[in-house]
Amino acid sequence: MLEIEKISSGYGGALVLRDLSCQIPAGEVSALMGRNGMGKTTLLKTIMGLIRARRGTINFNGQPIRDQQTHLIARAGLGYVPQGREIFEGFTVEENLRLSLLRHGSADSPQALRQIFNWFPILEERREQRAGTFSGGQQQILAIARALIAKPKLLLLDEPTEGIQPSIVHDIGLQLARIARETGLAILIVEQNVDMIRTLADRVLFMENGVIADSCDIDTLRRDDSLINRYLSV
Repeated sequence: MLEIEKISSGYGGALVLRDLSCQIPAGEVSALMGRNGMGKTTLLKTIMGLIRARRGTINFNGQPIRDQQTHLIARAGLGYVPQGREIFEGFTVEENLRLSLLRHGSADSPQALRQIFNWFPILEERREQRAGTFSGGQQQILAIARALIAKPKLLLLDEPTEGIQPSIVHDIGLQLARIARETGLAILIVEQNVDMIRTLADRVLFMENGVIADSCDIDTLRRDDSLINRYLSV
């Protein structure tokens, strides 16, 4: 589905990603883990065209997207939930969801709203509540829902559990795993919460110094946490 070959990108004159290559298969939940500053967020931003790659290729479903504008990459089937969530705090839950539909060419889709409310009942209960009055965990659920309502084929999540209480983290992990199973959605998640990864992921990629340094399937990670110690310990 997503094929990245020898991508290099960064900020100003500094390279962060250095000839990075990886593949994210259709229908798989892949976790990207590593210490702070290794390039994880830079990779997601490069995939979405928010940072321009200096060399290399990025193909999605067989089509090149490296030089596409961000809104065209999103329309091709990539959803993105950045750090900080970026919801519209002064708008209601339903207004946030409808704005996402509008951005993708449909201002009114009752079926899409029903699906989101089925996955996240709290959003239906509070559909007329302003998003800025939500807790951090509820805002994160809304941010994820805003990305999912456009029916992406691949969802990119950047540190979705940051600042959220553990019970909500667990619920988000279980629900995303359910959605991935039911719909075939592929997910690439940047996350440091090992429990979340064990709940959600099929495979883990470990990033170090701007490249994918190692990988394993989730069963291996559950049996042996040596890779966690190697790539996440300070």
